[in-house]
Amino acid sequence: MKVVILAGGYGTRISEESHLKPKPMIEIGERPILWHIMKLYSHYQFNDFIICLGYKGHMIKEYFANYFLYGSDVTFDLANNSTCTHSSAEVEPWKVTLANTGLDTLTGGRIKRIKKYIGDETFLLTYGDGVANINIEELVAFHKSHGKLATVTAIQPSGRYGVLGLNDDASVLEFIEKPKTLDAWVNGGFFVLEPGIFEYIEGDHTSFEGHPLTELAEDGQIMAYNHSGFWRCMDTQRDKLILENLWASGQAPWKVWI
Repeated sequence: MKVVILAGGYGTRISEESHLKPKPMIEIGERPILWHIMKLYSHYQFNDFIICLGYKGHMIKEYFANYFLYGSDVTFDLANNSTCTHSSAEVEPWKVTLANTGLDTLTGGRIKRIKKYIGDETFLLTYGDGVANINIEELVAFHKSHGKLATVTAIQPSGRYGVLGLNDDASVLEFIEKPKTLDAWVNGGFFVLEPGIFEYIEGDHTSFEGHPLTELAEDGQIMAYNHSGFWRCMDTQRDKLILENLWASGQAPWKVWI
């Protein structure tokens, strides 16, 4: 089963770094967040990736072209014009297709453009900026159990502010630091999709989160897999720092691999 990763957006909300590199290449612990996402899927033996490129996509191509170089010792013999790589990098069992899906193409259009690589197979889809400790194996099993065209992972995001529990006399009973929004489930990405979803996408100017998902819901063709564990999207520099600190602590919840 192939894994499609949307990695072509401009990442304007984290422009401090995205003006230099595509958002999926912003690093968490000296590795692009794209690498962290791929490691999650690989842990569950999903190793065939299709990455949808757009903004500064050449940098993602260069990353994979030089993957072993980045993690290895290298000797450059300038006199003899030769290079020797002393590989110490882990050999990932990945097959990676890097697809040019247009600079200004919207998410639905990017998915439509890689249809030729999917064929008639069920496939996985996620965004190139979010990490989670989702059990992908259970997600796929849930999708297969209901027989619909699409499964979306539903998550409960943490609120931005602490919540006060107040007594009638205004005394504080409790303080909950940034609680989860218990009354709302939102799109957390991490989809499982049947090729029939391509019929819901018109072209480059179609946002997958708009008309296609709305139509799938109206047709009764989408189910939600509820995930109450860790999930975080790297939207802003603050989000990046939170993920960096979690990684540096050695307790990053999304690091399910050994």
